[in-house]
Amino acid sequence: MATLFISDLHLDGKRPAITTLFLDFLAQRTAAIEALYILGDLFEAWIGDDDDDPLGREVAAALKTLSQRGVAIYLMHGNRDFLMGETFAAASGATLLPETLVIDLYKTPTLIMHGDSLCTGDLDYQTFRACVHSPEWQAQILALPLPRRREIAKQLRLESQHTNREKAAGITDVNLRAVLTALQTHGVRHLIHGHTHRPYIHNWNNDGEAFQRIVLGDWYEQGSVLYCDSRGCRLKQLPPG
Repeated sequence: MATLFISDLHLDGKRPAITTLFLDFLAQRTAAIEALYILGDLFEAWIGDDDDDPLGREVAAALKTLSQRGVAIYLMHGNRDFLMGETFAAASGATLLPETLVIDLYKTPTLIMHGDSLCTGDLDYQTFRACVHSPEWQAQILALPLPRRREIAKQLRLESQHTNREKAAGITDVNLRAVLTALQTHGVRHLIHGHTHRPYIHNWNNDGEAFQRIVLGDWYEQGSVLYCDSRGCRLKQLPPG
């Protein structure tokens, strides 16, 4: 049996091929797994569990089918779907996780997170992140009518695309000091995260201790999946949708 990790699918009605790839993945490539962790940005945008977009219902139904087969499903917020709530989680048969969590991954204590909080060099983004994660801001947004929330989500995506094009690659990547601090704070030496869209397994030593950081890839053109079992973890790429 294996445990799978994915993130940064950015599912969007305008990109149906990736949605199809994800639904096929759930139906055909999860026969021998015990758990699926989705570490944020399942959707390109999430404006509230009351959204009537059929994509959300379709994805929730597919996840629910997987959970009914006995697979444990865990959802984590990303920087695009931080308004996802317990209603969607329940419809998906999933458990909504806090933004950081240490799990026992086949006897290896492992910290999991979306990863955007580690990009401490991007000061503008961290200021924005603190704002949108406040309960007060979220309550104000969720009180708005759906059409207005869609307008705000569209505006935020456009602003993000514009600013990210102008930022150096090092600014949008994680800060290694922040990574080490997170690992030491939680008392572990293994980390799995997404967000940066730079899939890789990093191994390094610090003061004689071995550390590992696994970065999940995105699903913009193909699927990135981390397969973990008692033998270790392996990054795999699904064929393009």
